Amino acid sequence: MYAERASRLTGAVLWTDTATGSGARPVLPDGCMDLMWSEGRLLVAGPDTRPYLPQGPGRSWAGIRFFPGTAPALLGVPAHELRDRRVELADLWSAARARRLRDRIEAAPDPVTALEDIALDRAARTAAPDPLLHRLVECLDEGRPVSATAAELGIGARTLHRRCLAAFGYGPKTLARVLRLQRALALARSGTPYAETAIRAGYADQPHLARDVRELAGMPLGELLGGG
Repeated sequence: MYAERASRLTGAVLWTDTATGSGARPVLPDGCMDLMWSEGRLLVAGPDTRPYLPQGPGRSWAGIRFFPGTAPALLGVPAHELRDRRVELADLWSAARARRLRDRIEAAPDPVTALEDIALDRAARTAAPDPLLHRLVECLDEGRPVSATAAELGIGARTLHRRCLAAFGYGPKTLARVLRLQRALALARSGTPYAETAIRAGYADQPHLARDVRELAGMPLGELLGGG
């Protein structure tokens, strides 16, 4: 059973996914990165460009999902190095440092709160998130074109692409597609008809929505919602 709640870390979400025997749910691209805990393992989930099926059925997980573009500064690694990957934190940090965090989580009564505390500690020791990247996410999530957004932000196309790779793991056009997918899923899950969902989310038409969902989620929209 999956559950989430807002974190004390701005823009972040705390979540738990407890094994129920009903099968693992695919994790869909959302523009985010996560710090995750399961049975003594501390991992980082990089930004996805395709659906990810969690390994190890029957496992329970706790995690913190960072606001898009904020995790690389907290973790000290560019997002594109972790694209479509799940990596042990000990492979990114020193083994001793990762072990101290594992011990801290294991000793805590609630793993997800311990993860949140770790993230808050990191945030207090790093520079504040880049407001330009935050504004980029806002603009693209509103459905604005990448070129118009870049012009509004006063940043060149090459510079924007380079900064997006480091912050999000991919370029701004892919980020825009991922955010549009999430808008569409939210609308469809609320009961909005697919044709209306397509227009409101920013697709040309319903077939465009169907193609994008299949490419990014790996299955038709109806199957995706029926399995969700």
